[in-house]
Amino acid sequence: MEFATPLVPARLIKRYKRFLADVRLGDGREVTAHCANPGSMMGLAEPGMKVWLEPNDDPKKKLKFGWRLVDYENGHFTGVDTSVPNRALKAALMAHEVPGLPAYDLVRPEVKYGENSRIDFLLSGNGPDTYVEVKSVTLSRQPGLAEFPDSVTARGAKHLGELAQMVAQGHRAIMFYLVQRTDCEAVALAGDIDPAYKAAFDSAAAAGVIVLAQSCIISPAAITLGPPIPFRA
Repeated sequence: MEFATPLVPARLIKRYKRFLADVRLGDGREVTAHCANPGSMMGLAEPGMKVWLEPNDDPKKKLKFGWRLVDYENGHFTGVDTSVPNRALKAALMAHEVPGLPAYDLVRPEVKYGENSRIDFLLSGNGPDTYVEVKSVTLSRQPGLAEFPDSVTARGAKHLGELAQMVAQGHRAIMFYLVQRTDCEAVALAGDIDPAYKAAFDSAAAAGVIVLAQSCIISPAAITLGPPIPFRA
């Protein structure tokens, strides 16, 4: 997935109210950027960090920049926009480029299911329908290891329960963790941050929900899917 507009570098001043970030551009201007990430962004929002912004000239948007990347200035990046995984995965699904998924002919995003929920992707084709829930993973507290979640997510636990219900009804269900970091080789659950999510995950896995994890290739030009990586239960 290429960025629609070339990104510009900046320095983070502060992130606040979850969805706002004050930054300093290369020319010295201070602007407010939209931060499309409702999580804690632990370790990703330290003042002075180099970040990359996507400018826009949409008159309907109040903020003219969107925060897209953290640049560690050592060749590694983290994608902070939680909408990116679905967009990147959709393109890969349409091209049948996602390892580990069963054969399918039709990809439908945002299909209603469960209790007032929408599944990220419903795959239909040979055999049972496949329900795919996608989570963006950006937390890393140990070198090389990504973790999810970075804050309590009752919604995430609810989704796991609904995936288990799909399995009970004879469908396939997949929990797909997309790691938006280039410095991690594995992913695990942060059970100390959200024990309820860990318990919901364990129940879903016991019920037959499949777990897949995949890396990303990230640069200021694009974010694309990389190879699968191990999931440590």
